Amino acid sequence: MFKPIRGFTGLQRTPQTDLKLGSVLAFVAGAANAGGFLAVGQYTSHMTGMLSSVADHLVLGQLTLALAAVGAVLAFLLGAMTTAWLVNWGMRRELRSAYGLPLIVEAAALLVFGLFGAAIGLMTPVFLPLTVVLLCFIMGLQNAVITKISRSVIRTTHVTGLITDLGIELGKLLYVNRQAGTTPVVADRRRLRVHSQLIACFFVGGIAGALGFKHLGFVSTVPLAALLLLLVLRPALDDWQRLRAA
Repeated sequence: MFKPIRGFTGLQRTPQTDLKLGSVLAFVAGAANAGGFLAVGQYTSHMTGMLSSVADHLVLGQLTLALAAVGAVLAFLLGAMTTAWLVNWGMRRELRSAYGLPLIVEAAALLVFGLFGAAIGLMTPVFLPLTVVLLCFIMGLQNAVITKISRSVIRTTHVTGLITDLGIELGKLLYVNRQAGTTPVVADRRRLRVHSQLIACFFVGGIAGALGFKHLGFVSTVPLAALLLLLVLRPALDDWQRLRAA
């Protein structure tokens, strides 16, 4: 049963397995982003807006809010850095689960958010900023995973870029080549499919995350954590067995 899952985070990569992993991660990102908004009132994958809010708060003299936004941006940055550290550490040790190590950390962070998020309602001034930082860390961690694996071809939280690329390819697709003797404008249909699929997965994940949080609350992130662990389970077990036999 683990054979189809093994390739999702394995070291041997193909564009197809990258897209499969990217689609799952886009779903998780959409769910965590939408559910996180209902929990903390912010979309934590949107670093463009977050950095803009730093500038706005500084101009308005709202230093506390500006510092909170800076903390969120730094948490996203730290998440991406953590992915680079973990993947390179795993590759140096020839671990089959090298690409999956950041997903284990992400799953653990989602479990923390899901199991202890109810404390936000009890101590909002303390836990709300920490929750925003945690969610931004998760987004940075995850986006860096598929970015590194696919060599920057696929991203799962940066939907602005995906929609931009989709628009470019749609513009090429609808372009009318009337001038003879010139190189025709041709759309890359594979890129069209890839970007459309990732956007759709993020959107469906967003609906699932919003519905889950609305009806189940913070615990709705637990299945997302379980899904991530399932992706990396087989390579991690292979490494565990190899290390035990050594």
